[in-house]
Amino acid sequence: MEATRARAFPPGIHPPSLTWFKDNAAQDIDWDLQRRHLKFLVESGVHGVVLAGTNGEAATLTTDEKAQLIRVTREVATEANRADLPVTVGCVGQCARDVIADTKATQEAGADFALVLTPSFFHFAMDEDAIVGFFTELADASPIPIVIYNFPGVAAGLDVNSEMLAKLGAHPNIVGVKLTCGGIAKVARIKAQYDPQEFAAIAGQSDWLLPALTVGGIGTVTGVGNLYPKACIQIFDLFNEGKLEEAASAQLRLAEMEWGFGKGGINGTKWVVAKYLGYPEQSCHCRRPYPKYADAKKQSWITEVVKPLESVESSLR
Repeated sequence: MEATRARAFPPGIHPPSLTWFKDNAAQDIDWDLQRRHLKFLVESGVHGVVLAGTNGEAATLTTDEKAQLIRVTREVATEANRADLPVTVGCVGQCARDVIADTKATQEAGADFALVLTPSFFHFAMDEDAIVGFFTELADASPIPIVIYNFPGVAAGLDVNSEMLAKLGAHPNIVGVKLTCGGIAKVARIKAQYDPQEFAAIAGQSDWLLPALTVGGIGTVTGVGNLYPKACIQIFDLFNEGKLEEAASAQLRLAEMEWGFGKGGINGTKWVVAKYLGYPEQSCHCRRPYPKYADAKKQSWITEVVKPLESVESSLR
């Protein structure tokens, strides 16, 4: 008897929420600012929120901190009459045992989906069979559906290729892949084999959201959503309304701006989001040893690159 398919990953815009820290020795999470930022995301109309992703500095967070992030997000969503908002949580670890434990802990705290990177500490031993074996073992044991997180840039170059995705997509508890590899051809190959309700392709950046949608992708997990969520939603909505020329025009504007986030890095992203949203600068720094975004020339550059979309976002509110 075939296993029952897990809940499908919902289409749309899913910002990977930044995690905000106090400027003290321990760099504790600034829960007041965290709640404020989550309120901004939830009330913008995004289709889901990702916690403890790359932009959320997952590698620096404890299990307890992640659980509290989930609980606070649920509280904020409920207060906004969006109690059923999908919450995806990054589950990071270097062995199957630890990642499985992480999925169980996040499920208990209220998460809907787990976003999982390929373990890469022993990257020299992680051949295709090892990677497929890891995700299969994880999916067999996880109490929540798995979204593969393919980001070779932070996984020692390890890439989950199309053949591996074809195998993993057949697992009833693996529901999608976030492609931060920029692999638009992977989106098309996934759609050719799977219905998105079974296994979906999700763009890992918003600068190729529209191209991904046109060949079967269902949306994006994008750091840009921390500042301009409505501009991202606009592209998604225009595509679904069949207004492709308008969607393309909006996509071009967004792609120009997204370069600021890509080149600026997580510290630059946090700095410019704090600047534009009026957050205290002392709470915008990444956990050490990630350096502060303190260079005045870089600050001026990212401010100007990001600025053009400010009026677009304001007009959509």
